Order: sequence, then structure tokens, then C-alpha cells
Amino acid sequence: MGADATGAVVAPARPQIRISGAVKSYAGRVVVNVDDTILGNSPIEGLIGPNGAGKTTLMRLIMHSTPLDSGRISLLPPGGGEVLLSSEPTSRMAHHGVVKSNQVIMDFDRLTILDSLLLAAVEGRYEQPHRVFSERAALKRHEDEIRHHLDFFGFTDRTTFALSAGEKKLLDIVRCLLLKPTFLLLDEPTAGLPEDLTEKVMTVVRELAAAGTAVVIVEHDLNVIWNLCDEVLFMAEGSVILRGDPQSIRSNRTVVEKYLGEGHV
Repeated sequence: MGADATGAVVAPARPQIRISGAVKSYAGRVVVNVDDTILGNSPIEGLIGPNGAGKTTLMRLIMHSTPLDSGRISLLPPGGGEVLLSSEPTSRMAHHGVVKSNQVIMDFDRLTILDSLLLAAVEGRYEQPHRVFSERAALKRHEDEIRHHLDFFGFTDRTTFALSAGEKKLLDIVRCLLLKPTFLLLDEPTAGLPEDLTEKVMTVVRELAAAGTAVVIVEHDLNVIWNLCDEVLFMAEGSVILRGDPQSIRSNRTVVEKYLGEGHV
């Protein structure tokens, strides 16, 4: 947060993502059908819904790792203009500040924790076989930041390999942080994590949002959604059918019947 000339707190400008007429089908079944939705209205937005609602597919469509059947998805930077994400290759998304964590972690089995993070952090010109690991300048430039994140999440030895699913999940989140996202998509970032590490992930997300990053999070741990998000979007049958503050979504009769059950009211 910044302040204006009067000393009043001014919220940082954030990018938004506009989804217009986005349709994706598999074998004749429509899994995403979003007419007109803006993501990034609030600092941290949750995206919830029953299994098969299309949440992860929508995130993949935004990243263009899954192509649209029709429609368009655009990035609206805070300074104006438009970037048509649905015409950009996936490899260009981080260049535009749009970064996504992975729901299913695919880690580097033969890279140490430090090397795998260094590969994510350095500039594209270093991403050649073995070069990134021999460039002392690149290592020096990013080592303190990498060390900070590893210390925060409790990694005591960065020369070892990530073995557990939880360690790999955390390293995936650290990779996202190293890319300096302006719009961060998190797909089940706390799945399988113990409570203390879940709290640390939530702390990092709050700090990012306070600094101006727009965050959208898909998470089945609804305590994370209710306690972390400023706004919640509810998806069902491929469409965003409701959005509002966490309490209004939590108590909405449609959400209760289709997703939560009476115990969450």
C-alpha cells in the first residue's frame, strides 16, 4: 500500500484478466462456458465449485496451455492497453507477469532444490543446458532471494532433493514468487500441507496482494478461501454463476445446495 499527498492509504493498481465468450469442450461435453467475467477486481479472489465445474480448465485456458474453442482472454494492465493472452504462447505468459502454480507437481528429479529454483529465477539467456549452474553472476544475483524463501518455508539444506509432495508443492510456489508475478493463479496451493505451512502460504499470498499482485486461488480447503479471499467466484457446470464477498457466497442457497452442504452454513 502507498499513500497520496494527504497521507491517505492508496491501494496499488492491479492488472485484470477479462474472459469473454470462453468455451472449451471435450468429446462434445462443454467444460467451460464463461460469457463475460473480470478477474482481479479484488486483491485476492477465490474460485470455488464442485469437482468438474471447470476451475482448473479455466486456469489452463488463461495460461493458453489449453486452447480455447472460441472466445478470448485478455490481460488489462493497470496503465491501460490490452494483451490478448489467448493468442500468446504459454512461454510468454511470465513475460506479461501472469504466472500459475501447478495442481499436479512435476518436479526436476535430478536437480537439487537450489538448482531447480535458480533455473526458474534467472533470465532466459541463461536457460541453456548446464550454463545456468556455471554462471556465478546469476547465482549471486538471486541467491539471497532464494535463501530467504527457503528459510521461510523451513528448507534447511538446499543442496538436497525435494522428496515429499509437500516439499515439491512449496518449491512450486517459490518458483512462482521468483518470477515476480503481477497476476498470480494458484491451483490448490495448500493441498496436502500441514496447518503451519498452510498459514505460511497464506502469509505470502497476503504480502503479494498488499504489494499490488492480483491473486486468484482455486482451493478445496474452504477455510483458506473464507479466511484469505476478499471476493469469491462460484463456478458450476463450466460457468461463473455467482460472485461476492466470502460470507455472502458461503450462505448463498445455490452454493449450499450444489457444493457446500448444510454443515457449512
